[in-house]
Amino acid sequence: MVGESKARGGNGERGPVIRLHKFPIPHSPIFMAIGVAVAACATIRSAIHFDPPEFQLQEIHITGLGLTGGTFDLVFDVYNPNDYALKSTRLEVGLDLEGTHFGDALIDRPLEYQAKAHGPLTVPVRFDWAGVGAGAEALLERQAVRYGYTGSVMLDTPLGDKKVGLHGSGDLPLSKLRP
Repeated sequence: MVGESKARGGNGERGPVIRLHKFPIPHSPIFMAIGVAVAACATIRSAIHFDPPEFQLQEIHITGLGLTGGTFDLVFDVYNPNDYALKSTRLEVGLDLEGTHFGDALIDRPLEYQAKAHGPLTVPVRFDWAGVGAGAEALLERQAVRYGYTGSVMLDTPLGDKKVGLHGSGDLPLSKLRP
């Protein structure tokens, strides 16, 4: 009988029959849940990709002038290229005008950057009159001021906290320097 040779581990009609031994695999819901969670985490982590947001200085708004210095707002356009929103927990930036350090800013309140979207970010800065001379001369001669900024932003992402450096430079025309 055909079934007999297979059952005894001998040769069947199609060749040798190999018996496989079964090892007990736990079928409890806890082990299954752990397996699913591990597989899901690995899949999600590999699917989520982080790209740093892009910061572009758009304008400088002068908000106050006094005997010792003044205040102004740096207005940035921020683009979040990710498929998920980002939240910043801290932003620090320093500004140089015409190669002279001009002021520093700190924002330590939460800010949100929507997924795949541009949005404005206003950063208030205090300055002393010491750095104004070079900037004023450039405005009179070129109708523009050369700027540079450096800093960092701490971001809360689905992949954990990320510290991203901020760097930029260029010429800001007089038309974008507003009182």
